[in-house]
Amino acid sequence: MAESVNGKVLVIPCSGVGKVHGLMAREATYRVIDELEPGASTTLCLALLVKGDEEAVEAVRTRPCITIDGCPKLCSYKNVQLAGGKIAESVRVVDAFKDHKGAKPGTATELAEEGWTITDEIGQQIAARVRELCGGEEQ
Repeated sequence: MAESVNGKVLVIPCSGVGKVHGLMAREATYRVIDELEPGASTTLCLALLVKGDEEAVEAVRTRPCITIDGCPKLCSYKNVQLAGGKIAESVRVVDAFKDHKGAKPGTATELAEEGWTITDEIGQQIAARVRELCGGEEQ
């Protein structure tokens, strides 16, 4: 695990299983690490961090982290913080809905068009922060 995150910004979504906002957090993460900033970002399993996995804890302590939480419980943020992680940015999916009042994002298993639009906006926001953390360079 440590080799795969070396030199990269960690984008860590909440698990949010069974919730549309959790699905949006995960999909925004995949968009960033797979498409928008694959050379500069990666992710790790929040459950490993919660469990106290040595490599996961070391990764969050030594790399800048961007947490993405679906709901106000802030599970990702709180667990990265508890592990002594370096939180460079905290994103809440629920905040993105301020610009999309009444949006119907979909379900816990499938995003609707509005859900994908909001998720893409979140991904773009995070990718911009990743670039900033990497000195503004496209990766």
